[in-house]
Parts: sequence; structure tokens; C-alpha cells
Amino acid sequence: MNLHVINRELCVNSVNIDAVASSSLFLVGDANTIQLASTFDTPAESLIIGPFVPLTPKG
Repeated sequence: MNLHVINRELCVNSVNIDAVASSSLFLVGDANTIQLASTFDTPAESLIIGPFVPLTPKG
């Protein structure tokens, strides 16, 4: 997949992230190259899918 994005002026005042997946990418700004890879070799019968655990804010 080739994705070409042209960002002009970018201003981020605040970001709120409530939860993340087990494999995720969060990017603000520019990057020339992003290369992601993932492997999963656990047998399907041992996979337990439960509720997401929310991130607790640091305070």
C-alpha cells in the first residue's frame, strides 16, 4: 500500500487516548517511512478475548 499525504500547517492542542490495542501506532507529525510488522503464533484455542483495559490517567 502506498499512501501519499501532504500536511500543510498542523497544530495539535491536545490529545486524549482512552485505550490502545495490543498493536497500535500513534503519530503526530511527519515521518518519511513507517514500517510495521506483526506475527501471531499462539494457537487459536489459547486466545482469550476480553474487555479492553482503559488507560488510567496519571495525576
